[in-house]
Amino acid sequence: MPSQESQESQKKKIYKIGTRGSLLALTQCNQVRVELERLTGDSFELDVIKTQGDLITNAPLWQLDGKDFFTKELDEALLTGRVDLVVHSYKDLGSVRPLGITLAAVTKRTFAHDILLIKKSTIEAIRDKNEFIIGTSSPRRMVNLEAGLKPFLPNASEDLRVTTKVLRGNVNTRIEKLINDDYDAIVLALPGIERLALTESSRLELAKLLDGLSFMVLPQSVFPSSASQGALGIECLDSRTDNGELWAKLRKMQDENTALEVQRERVAFNKYGGGCHLAVGINVKKIQDYFLHNHHGILENEKVEFSLLEGRELPQLRPSPRVFTGHFPDDQLVLKKEVSADLSGKNHLYVTSKHCMHALKKAPESLWAAGIKSMKDLVNKGFWVNGTADSLGDEEIHLLRSSKAIGLMIDTNATLFVLSNTEATTTLGEVIPCYRREVNTSLTDEFKNKINETEVFYWSSYPQYQMYLEYFPQIKNRYHASGLGKTFNQFKQHNIKTIPFAGMEEFKKWTKI
Repeated sequence: MPSQESQESQKKKIYKIGTRGSLLALTQCNQVRVELERLTGDSFELDVIKTQGDLITNAPLWQLDGKDFFTKELDEALLTGRVDLVVHSYKDLGSVRPLGITLAAVTKRTFAHDILLIKKSTIEAIRDKNEFIIGTSSPRRMVNLEAGLKPFLPNASEDLRVTTKVLRGNVNTRIEKLINDDYDAIVLALPGIERLALTESSRLELAKLLDGLSFMVLPQSVFPSSASQGALGIECLDSRTDNGELWAKLRKMQDENTALEVQRERVAFNKYGGGCHLAVGINVKKIQDYFLHNHHGILENEKVEFSLLEGRELPQLRPSPRVFTGHFPDDQLVLKKEVSADLSGKNHLYVTSKHCMHALKKAPESLWAAGIKSMKDLVNKGFWVNGTADSLGDEEIHLLRSSKAIGLMIDTNATLFVLSNTEATTTLGEVIPCYRREVNTSLTDEFKNKINETEVFYWSSYPQYQMYLEYFPQIKNRYHASGLGKTFNQFKQHNIKTIPFAGMEEFKKWTKI
């Protein structure tokens, strides 16, 4: 009679996974293999297949005739039965897949951002440059970086030009070209280097390459990533003779939130015409019950530039409503008074407001900002900023600092000091008070009448709302709006009906101001 161990061995199945042969493809495929073996108890083996895209390294793919440069050979291996499943970077998948191939799972996406890598010595030399050259072969990145990066470069001269130059090859080759001064900076997909950082063998090699480099995580609201970036797609045949057994096993890797995000990105991608020549970045992020869309780029010589929030109904306003936007000169009730703050020995800082910037005397080891405006304000003061919460709150900074790849360039385990107001609380790190809020008791009648007549309020913080409510209790039942970060969450916790927006620009479009 066979032993229990031999019976278990007979039940255990062996499947072949088709994958490209690049270091990144092998690394991410091995990570999928390990997880599938954990979830199913079966064995999965890798079959390395060279694709046309791997062989062509001397020109951008969008300049070549054809399509599906990274998938055709994998598709053929799947259709002929050479492999049982394939793992793709989902962004490499074309809009139309071959008949007979089905998508079994979309894996969890932790990061979708692009990341700019730069030598620390180059940051110091920006003030002396007339041209800042970035390595990338993506039309989307070329368009958005050349149009929008300059305000994020500290000490840039008025005549500095941001230009792009073709960069191909695997991740290691690209970083080596930066180290060899072929470019002032390069832009890569953060999820790609993140996967390399998650595996010990590739992490050691990556750590050597990143030594001496700094970074900027590019904000999605200005530099959205490519559709589907950061997600992996696992495919198999829909005509297998196993009654859907393999499909069900692969389905264990499905992440529903990522699938919903990517589905929306693919719809927009196809709407814009798709293809590797598309010069429009598309990112969708699920936040609570909403989907935040960021689309930026050029389509048929027309600018595409918008952020919007899907999942809420906007009330109908009367024509030309009186609106309060939450910032000076609209806000004349809440005064901000500077507080002395000692930042000596504080090497990792998160700046929540322009009212904290007086405390910065020198550049820390890492510097983060709450939003795009505060990021640009810091840059204008000559500081290199590593990234921003993009007005999405503390969780976005938590997420970025959890990156193993970023942890190879800065000490993400060190205390993060949060520069904020005297009442601030946060789970991010230790709060350093830099300003306090005070009520302006010398309000003009004109301002009082304006607030009394205001129908729609956009709040920059919950304490700001509380101070106005105390002074003007009649505003309680007006329309209240905010961004999607900490302010919105605090309104929600206090059961105050609040309309969330992708940002001030979307709010202005709604109120037509």
